[in-house]
This record gives sequence, structure tokens and C-alpha cells, in this order.
Amino acid sequence: MKKYIATILFLGALMSCQTESKLTFEPTQLLGETCADCPKIAINIPNALDDSPVSEAINRSLREEIISIMSFSEDRTIDTMDKALQSFTDSYKELKTKFPDEIQWEATIDGEVVYEDENIVTLMLNSYSFTGGAHGYASTSYLNFDKPTGKELENAELFADYEGFEDFAEEKFRKQEEIPAGKNINATGFMFEGDSFHLSNNVGYTTEGLQLIYNQYEVASYADGPIVLVLPYNEVNPFLERKVKL
Repeated sequence: MKKYIATILFLGALMSCQTESKLTFEPTQLLGETCADCPKIAINIPNALDDSPVSEAINRSLREEIISIMSFSEDRTIDTMDKALQSFTDSYKELKTKFPDEIQWEATIDGEVVYEDENIVTLMLNSYSFTGGAHGYASTSYLNFDKPTGKELENAELFADYEGFEDFAEEKFRKQEEIPAGKNINATGFMFEGDSFHLSNNVGYTTEGLQLIYNQYEVASYADGPIVLVLPYNEVNPFLERKVKL
């Protein structure tokens, strides 16, 4: 009986630790003004509530991303998300006074936590904006954070063997996109700069595996849409600085 009680207590403590290791988020929504001459703006992102360096880093990085996407001015006083939304709105209103037939602008940003373990937490941002022209622009970006230090990680910092991973990813990319061996990477119509493979600007941990997303125009035409490459952890763990338990 004592052995069973000890086992139950151990499992309970283990489950408690796993629960405590998860960060706490609440949904946050920002909407633009509602008027006939206002752009449509809808932003939905997670807000980290924990009093920890990584939570502070997450909220700071999300704020900076939204300011970068929404600001239509080099005004350095735009240091909050509300000011960024106002900048977007003011820019549209100013254009509308000069060109009354200007089609209504819009911007949507949706963020979510797509991966978390004891070492890393990854957020994905999907954004779409239309500010005139033939079509709008959609993009996906990843934000990866080291949980123990609270540091936002650059892509290179995700890997213990960056060059080895790049070679591995190229092999998988060629197979997925049916690029013949021995042919240049752009042989089938891709537009890699210098006709040389490079990793995507957007690399993130997900529950399905490490994901690389090449957004529209990054290595292919707008019509081709985003190019997504998902690599299972049992294959990429040897290259990762922070390995995923399988």
C-alpha cells in the first residue's frame, strides 16, 4: 500500500510540475475605429500573464511586431499598439481626402501559441493587410523564446549545427518540391537569391515538427502562395540546440 501511495504522490507531483511549467495567456483584442471612412482593423493576440522574464519578452515582442506592421510613419513616438493603429487609420484618412475613390484599407493580425515545453515557447503571427493595389499581402511569422532566460531567439540560435541543418532542409525541400538532383535550386521556377538555397526567415517549433514558411514573394511568385516545409523532430533533433523529447 505504501508503494502505491508513493507512486500516486509522485505522479501527482509530476503532473503539477508539468502544469506549473506552462505559461498563462489571455486573449487580447484590439479593434479600429468604426466609421465610413475608417479602415477595418482587427487584432487578436495572446497576452502572457506570468510575472517572468519570458512573459515580459513575449508581450514586448508582440507589441513591437504589431507596431512595425501597423505604423505608416517613421514617428518614433509610436511606441504603443494603440498609437500604431491610429497611425494606420490616419494614413488611410489622409489618402482618402486626396483620393475619395480609394478602396477601404484593412488589416488583421492573429497570434497564437503553437508550441511550448520546458525549454521553448513559440508564437505564430498571421497577418493580412490591404493598402491599395491589385491585392493584399498575407504573411506568417514565428517568435521563438528561450523559457529559462526569457530571451527571444534568432533563427541561427535555434540550431547547434546551422550549416548541417541548412543542407538537410535543402534536401527535404528539393524532395517535396520535386526539384531534380543535380539541378540548380531555381530550375523549376523558384526565385532563391543567387540561385542558392537558404533557410526561410520564418522558422518555428510546432506540435507537428519544426516548420519553415516561405511567405509570398520570398522565394516564389504571389500566385504560388506560401511554401511550407514541416520537418519531424526525430529527424531534426540532431541539429537543434533545444531538442524536443519524443
